[in-house]
Amino acid sequence: MAVPPQTSRPASWPLSWMGSWHRAFVFERRTRVLAEMLAAQIPQRASVLDIGCGDGAIGSLIVHLRPDISIHGVEFLVRPECKIECRPFDGTSLPFPDGAFDVCLFVDVLHHTQDPAILLREASRVSRSFVLLKDHLDENILDHLTLRFMDWVGNRPYGVVLTYNYQRRSKWSEYFAKCGLAEIRWTARVPLYPPPVSFIAGRGLHFVALLRKT
Repeated sequence: MAVPPQTSRPASWPLSWMGSWHRAFVFERRTRVLAEMLAAQIPQRASVLDIGCGDGAIGSLIVHLRPDISIHGVEFLVRPECKIECRPFDGTSLPFPDGAFDVCLFVDVLHHTQDPAILLREASRVSRSFVLLKDHLDENILDHLTLRFMDWVGNRPYGVVLTYNYQRRSKWSEYFAKCGLAEIRWTARVPLYPPPVSFIAGRGLHFVALLRKT
């Protein structure tokens, strides 16, 4: 889900141009920064399930940075060009037994769901120890409008259905507790964009959290 699949209908030229611009100026830096941040928090020799892995770019780079770990992906629509081993799933139930992986990973997936607790609970079930999560923070109307615009720019050219289901910090904590997860580390310093874009699209709108099963 990090980069949504293209639809069979060709995008109009403004959307096509916007998609090309986003990939050239945002996607590559985002992939690198997130892979570095996430790789640093995964335990040694861990097995990782990347839920909603998209094209597998982030997972592939994590393995390049951390050759001691293994990563498998699941995706609602598996892409032939996916850079990691990936299997399909229905978007709600993970096709693995309890405790199948050391770590379950989400990268900008849960705000695309109607109820983040459904997949979080499944990740807690499938993980032996940790859930590693990157998503958004929505604390006020300015945050919400900025996130909606960012989501639209990054995903609309690919025909992705957008739910705009962003959460406050307090609501994320509620979800974690409900799903049997405790925060080990949390940071809202996620330098996805260079200045001056970071003053608008950064400013604490993104977070990375390492969660442990309780």
